[in-house]
Amino acid sequence: MDWEWLAEFFKGMIKPVVALSIVAMAVVLSYFQRLGIEFEISYSFFRAFIQLSVIGFVLQFIFNQNNAVWILLVYLFMVSVAAYTAGQRAKHVPRGMYVAGASILAGTTITMLLLVILRVFPFTPRYFIPVSGMMVGNSMTVIGVAMKKLRDDIKMQLNLVETALALGATPRQATLQQVKRSLILALSPVLDNAKTLGLITLPGAMTGLIMGGASPLEAIQLQIVVTNMLIGASTVGSIVSMYLCWPSFFTKSYQLQTKVFVSD
Repeated sequence: MDWEWLAEFFKGMIKPVVALSIVAMAVVLSYFQRLGIEFEISYSFFRAFIQLSVIGFVLQFIFNQNNAVWILLVYLFMVSVAAYTAGQRAKHVPRGMYVAGASILAGTTITMLLLVILRVFPFTPRYFIPVSGMMVGNSMTVIGVAMKKLRDDIKMQLNLVETALALGATPRQATLQQVKRSLILALSPVLDNAKTLGLITLPGAMTGLIMGGASPLEAIQLQIVVTNMLIGASTVGSIVSMYLCWPSFFTKSYQLQTKVFVSD
């Protein structure tokens, strides 16, 4: 078995280890400013270091296998972790973790399926796992915010929603404005980021390609695809989450589930 990649890995870790000086600077500044987050900074870096190192070995193994089963297992693992994280953000939404999981799965699967069918990306570990990981992470944030915002908006306007229901409106009609506001708020960072690409920041995918030796023109081609897929997956996933949230806020007789809006 070829172990040259392992030697290259340890050789390449010299620069990341040297970059520890930046984290040390942050810890020192926190200490002298009495912020009390020295441990948090150190723990965050240590955890990121371990997680990235482990995933590096895992991906190396999967890339060598080039097996569709491994691709799907990694994808489902990422969706599961993202669902839990988004569910924690919207913890007061009934079955929030499952709603988030189904929404993330729907948005990213539909988007990735289109990309594979249109032959934008081949169905191989080297392409599918990093690309789907970007979509899952972005969708996780958007869906978590959308679910939390919808629940909070309905809670703030309980009387308005109940009045609409009393006048014969369906749950969808009674909460249409709250849903729109939740979707707009959740999707705004994604859209704002797309508007400022190349003007304020050079995104990670583009920067990575340029630093890896690719031409800027090749890098922007990939970044355009990445931006499109992030917008698509986030939009589909957030809309699905809204449809899945509605039933948990109302009874079968079209009355508000008041217990959902009691705790904070």
